[in-house]
Amino acid sequence: MKTTRRVLLQAGAATITLGGGAARAQADDTIRIGVLTDLSGPYKDGQGPVSLACAEQAAAEFTAANPDIKVEVISADHQNRPDTGLSIIRRWIDQRGVDIVTDIGNSAIAIGARTIVMEKDKIALVTSAGSSDLTGKHCGPNSMHWGWDSWCLAKSNGTALVEAGGDSWFFITPDYAFGHAAQADLTSFVEKAGGHVVGGVKYPFPQTTDFSSFLLQAQSSRAKVVCFTNSGSDLVNSLKQAREFGVNRRGVRLAAAVAYVTDVIPMGLEVAQGLTVTETFYWDLNDRTRAFMARIAPRMPQGRFPNMSQVGNYSGVLHYLKAVKEVGVARAKASGRDVVETMKHMPTDDDCFGPGLLREDGRKIHPSYLFEVKTPQESRGPGDVYNLLATTPAEQAFRPLAEGACVLNHS
Repeated sequence: MKTTRRVLLQAGAATITLGGGAARAQADDTIRIGVLTDLSGPYKDGQGPVSLACAEQAAAEFTAANPDIKVEVISADHQNRPDTGLSIIRRWIDQRGVDIVTDIGNSAIAIGARTIVMEKDKIALVTSAGSSDLTGKHCGPNSMHWGWDSWCLAKSNGTALVEAGGDSWFFITPDYAFGHAAQADLTSFVEKAGGHVVGGVKYPFPQTTDFSSFLLQAQSSRAKVVCFTNSGSDLVNSLKQAREFGVNRRGVRLAAAVAYVTDVIPMGLEVAQGLTVTETFYWDLNDRTRAFMARIAPRMPQGRFPNMSQVGNYSGVLHYLKAVKEVGVARAKASGRDVVETMKHMPTDDDCFGPGLLREDGRKIHPSYLFEVKTPQESRGPGDVYNLLATTPAEQAFRPLAEGACVLNHS
């Protein structure tokens, strides 16, 4: 695969070294973490610099408590292109000694990364790609899926909206792996709850910005729920245009298969109010999440609040580094698979997701939360955007192990 100068420059977009003083760039005793994310595209706000900040926060906290372990964090922009993302991962491992790649972006890159990290015996920690297939048919011994997935969100959103009367659905879906998985998972839960799908469209990504023709089709379908299985700037544009077209009139409910606080705040409560979303993290959920927000705030742009994908980099990297300490740096650098196995035998606990565990298929388990976006009148200030409607306990929040078709399932 040809590597362009532009990609080479992006692969070194940011570097921070922590612990043990000034480590040499290729020191054999340095743990290297690569944050592969969207630094310039439509998902920049939902991933990007804040994902990097969360990984750096985990590394800083860990090395403060363990100064004898050196940790280096680097970042790159995958441009939402699988060829670019996979090229960076290979180069990072072969030339820069990266031990774990986190964030990773979209599901197509994450699926391809699985093969690379198995071949190289390194680690893929997926936080922003959402396909539940990553712990199903595309699972692997060197891969983990942190934060959320399409099954988790679909169960909460699909079941609740049908029970509230939204028994007919129309999907507007980006033509990529996560969009397909999200629609399939939602369809399953909608039908199990007694609803049905009356139609849908798939649009080209990332070149689509005008959703008017898709919204007109949704109106014509007379569906009670119009569901967007996109995210980032695509979701913001979709909802703004839906409000302009009056799609939500006559009782039609607008739903997002995946939506973050980083989507809701830019679009404004006037547009987003009443939207039902599922997240596994909200900065104002409890005392622990508020404590994390206080620590990460100095690394964040003014007025920004992290979402569940971004804090997955904090939670996952912190648990990884705890496992590195357990097995020792030399063993950790020699075998990513050994570190993952150690992570699976250690309970997880952090201020973002609380207590949990890493399952044998690589799925991180913790509760999920159903929120409704507040009205402008309800909000007390910046970042105060959600009312908590319901909590799904950890043991019910993600697809049962036996239903995932993962080859690692030996139970």
